[in-house]
Amino acid sequence: MSQINYDELSFDDEDELKFPRPTVHEFDRVVERAVSRRGFLGGALAFGSGAAVMGSGLLNSSALQAQQTSRFAFDQLAPQTDGTVHVPGGYKWDVLMRWGDPLFSDAPAFDPKTGVPTDGSDRVFGENTDGMELFLVGNTELLVVNSEYANTKVNLPAEQEGKPISAEDVVRLQNFQGVTVMEVAEGPNGWEVVVDSPYNRRIHHRTPMIIEGPAAGHDLMKTEADPTGTQSLGTFNNCGSGRTPWGTYLTCEENFNGYFGATEPTVLEEATVAGYSRYGVSTKIDPGRYNYHNFDPRFDISRNPNEPHRAGYIVEIDPSDPDSTPIKHTALGRIKHENAACVVAPDGRVVVYMGDDERGEYMYKWVSRDVYTPGGDTSTLLNEGQLHVAKFNDDMTGTWIALTPQDTGMSPAEIAIFTRIAATEVSATTMDRPEWIAVNPVSVEAYCCLTNNSRRGALDDDGNVRTNAAGEPMVPNAPNPREVNRYGQIVRWRPHNDDHAASTFDWDLYVMAGNPTVYTEGLYAGSANINEGNLFNSPDGMQIDSTGLIWIQTDGDDDNEGDFSGMGNNQMLAGDPVTGEIRRFLTGPNGSEVTGLTWSADRRTMFVGIQHPGAPFPDGEGSLPRSSIITVKRADNALVG
Repeated sequence: MSQINYDELSFDDEDELKFPRPTVHEFDRVVERAVSRRGFLGGALAFGSGAAVMGSGLLNSSALQAQQTSRFAFDQLAPQTDGTVHVPGGYKWDVLMRWGDPLFSDAPAFDPKTGVPTDGSDRVFGENTDGMELFLVGNTELLVVNSEYANTKVNLPAEQEGKPISAEDVVRLQNFQGVTVMEVAEGPNGWEVVVDSPYNRRIHHRTPMIIEGPAAGHDLMKTEADPTGTQSLGTFNNCGSGRTPWGTYLTCEENFNGYFGATEPTVLEEATVAGYSRYGVSTKIDPGRYNYHNFDPRFDISRNPNEPHRAGYIVEIDPSDPDSTPIKHTALGRIKHENAACVVAPDGRVVVYMGDDERGEYMYKWVSRDVYTPGGDTSTLLNEGQLHVAKFNDDMTGTWIALTPQDTGMSPAEIAIFTRIAATEVSATTMDRPEWIAVNPVSVEAYCCLTNNSRRGALDDDGNVRTNAAGEPMVPNAPNPREVNRYGQIVRWRPHNDDHAASTFDWDLYVMAGNPTVYTEGLYAGSANINEGNLFNSPDGMQIDSTGLIWIQTDGDDDNEGDFSGMGNNQMLAGDPVTGEIRRFLTGPNGSEVTGLTWSADRRTMFVGIQHPGAPFPDGEGSLPRSSIITVKRADNALVG
């Protein structure tokens, strides 16, 4: 049997390989559900400001454009397919930091052919940049950046073909992932990282963490190394990010399941088996993507079956204090967290919106018990409160359902550890990979990127509808109306009474990505604000700037063929939520994902992440490809967003 090449698998495909989702045999019932929605989908699915509807009521692009007065300060960039970054005329970009660049003067030099050795690999900028935020501490600007995962074929010696074969290899991979805190400053030569700044810090897979919230100390959290269940090492697969009103950074653990494996057949408790299945933790004796478990017993579920229960959380980091210990907040749930969008409700309570990035999973909201007071105690705000999951109704309304012991039949600790199971118990709405959520600072509304779901409505070899990890059939529903959804969409909701803490909301679709050059009509052509000039697929990252413009980043198919012809490389677009207009602003190198966005304190610089470039970006031929943070500025140094 040939060995699986995990580097060539997406995280979703890896989960499907390890845990093939069950099929549903009540096919007639599934079809009946889908058909019953056709009338609704044909003419009542709104998007944008509500002026247009999907399906038979689609406005054409020329009619939409005629209604608009653009707020964009740039001309639309054409799609690109090469190995570098492009921005519109009147803008310029530069590289700020690349994987392997030093944070400290004693860091090893980067070798363009072999990368960074294990010794000192925790003294350099990490791999596969993702979510990021900028913090102003006094007059010092601190950029905090996630490093989501490792490219084993790039990070390990070429002759190993991406396979970790020693404890030293595992340490190297562990060091390249996690979070980087670094001081940045703009000088005559542009933006630079301040090497040896006292704020510079690497947080990786072996950094001590504190566990707080309802799961702390529970038997399912106790391990060989931590019999108290209140301390752990490392934060994993750090995808999106967030920032609290009190100035701390939230890093979000996403595809944590892939780090764990078994070295021998193992008998597990019933609850653990159910949890492994729901979250995709494999018990197969297989090296997997990282092979940690063969060299670090912490990741061997044969020895430490509870260790996976200690990953999948939102972790709070204080960038202003390099000696502080990060905190895992179990009250916010254990899911494949994409990001954490924080907002303060009118009564002062803290609301955190979160998406669970897997096909057919759910959207969540946390509401604190106590109110936020600037300068006051914040210790309870992410520990004491109520976690909710979203239910979207066909009539364009929705409800946040509280995940309580009464409604789920689970204890608070079990809800925190097995949040997905709790959400299924209350019949939440399955979504097409809910990723970044963004809250509009100038209007009481929020948005979520629903990236794609090629298995929604798809049939398996036996003619049965594919299901999610809970065994629920993934048939089309109101906010996810397309079968075999390769393009993705962005859902928007407005909380009732202009209160993000409210339990009810109205919703619509801001955009449905599509390709009207391939599909001249219907849902796969996309919504009316999609046209030949601004084609994209798989919206993933998202931020809303201080003026209310939405910046959309993509992580999709960039082969520029078939359904994706005319889309070019992954990109960043700007959207106007008032008019619905969307315009391409930046394109990344081929093979890359454009992910992570924040601004300098004076708003004159964008910091943008370029993850896993396929070309030898940014150093050119003869060098390994290097995930990077770039800066984007206007040539006239005016405000950018």
